[in-house]
Amino acid sequence: MIQYGNSKTLRNSGNSQTENTRQTPRIQTKNQPPAAKLKVPQKDLLVFFRQLSVILESGVALAQGMLLIAENMTNAKLANCVQTIAFRLNAGEELSSSLRLYPKVFEPIAIGLIEAGEAGGILEQVLDRIALLLEERAKIRGQIIGALIYPSLVFLLAVSVSLGLLIFIVPKFKDMFDKMGAELPALTSFMLNLSKLVTSPTFAIGAPLTIAIGIYLFRSYYSTKQGRMLVDTYLLKIPLFGDLLLRSEMAGMCDTLSTLVNSGIPIVDGMNRCISASSNELIRQTLRRAILLVTQGQELNYSMGRSDVFPKLVISMIKIGEETGQLSFMLEKLAVFYKREVEATVSSLTKAMEPAVIFVVAGIVGTIVISLYLPMFSLITEMGK
Repeated sequence: MIQYGNSKTLRNSGNSQTENTRQTPRIQTKNQPPAAKLKVPQKDLLVFFRQLSVILESGVALAQGMLLIAENMTNAKLANCVQTIAFRLNAGEELSSSLRLYPKVFEPIAIGLIEAGEAGGILEQVLDRIALLLEERAKIRGQIIGALIYPSLVFLLAVSVSLGLLIFIVPKFKDMFDKMGAELPALTSFMLNLSKLVTSPTFAIGAPLTIAIGIYLFRSYYSTKQGRMLVDTYLLKIPLFGDLLLRSEMAGMCDTLSTLVNSGIPIVDGMNRCISASSNELIRQTLRRAILLVTQGQELNYSMGRSDVFPKLVISMIKIGEETGQLSFMLEKLAVFYKREVEATVSSLTKAMEPAVIFVVAGIVGTIVISLYLPMFSLITEMGK
């Protein structure tokens, strides 16, 4: 929430005295978390960089422009953050050093690009590049999430329908089978026993508890360095989805490194910032090893090619870029290529999963229904004899 208060600017009595009243935003900070723990949505951050770039291109001073942006923000936490940074700029601090106060809001890659922009006098162009980079990363993340949402929802629906049948329908058939005294097939007996388990108090308490414990143990294991490394390694080996994750990582890495190199940031610093931008521990570890080789004087393509993680296309294109002096151009082309690959893979996965998921759901529900009617078929056959 933004409040406004009057502020008066008074000149010395030796000059012509004027009094100018204007409104400056005063952000409420009652529930504002500490700067080091503040988090804001990426979409709000993207809009901020876009607006700041446009304002600087219009010739407005940086601190004044940030105050104008804060005045019109709907996110009060980010507005207070931006206003605080503007006050520090008025006090003589640089933008990059002010942004470091909010490590969970502004990523190292954004701060590194802003440092390069401040050094080269191209801050407005750099801000626009940051916005483009955040936009592309959000787009890729959204495509991956979109590819996972559909099968997850259908699977959840299948589980819900199956539990509904086992809890409400199967017990009624059990009473009917007991009255008939018919010999039950193995599949029917299994479904009746499963229904008995699902409707028991033990299952009602034990199932949620088991799921909660499983999630807790997984998160605890994944929070360790060894666990994160093992899980992220296997994620890249999952059929279909592993390729999608690897291509998205390559698109993000190439896009980030291209943007950093174009801004004049040294390759080692750029790779270090790529590490912080990656979400896969195997990729991060591979980049760390490559950085060690680069600092020892090895070429980038050789350093990255020592591992089997990166596709051969990436290594070949980087080698050509180094030999021709067009590394940033080649990285940019790689980023465009892998973005298209991600889009094509997501589209193919979505189309391929639709019939597969429907088949699985129909199989689960159909198995339950058939198991319930098998005894009736057996009874009708015996009566016909």
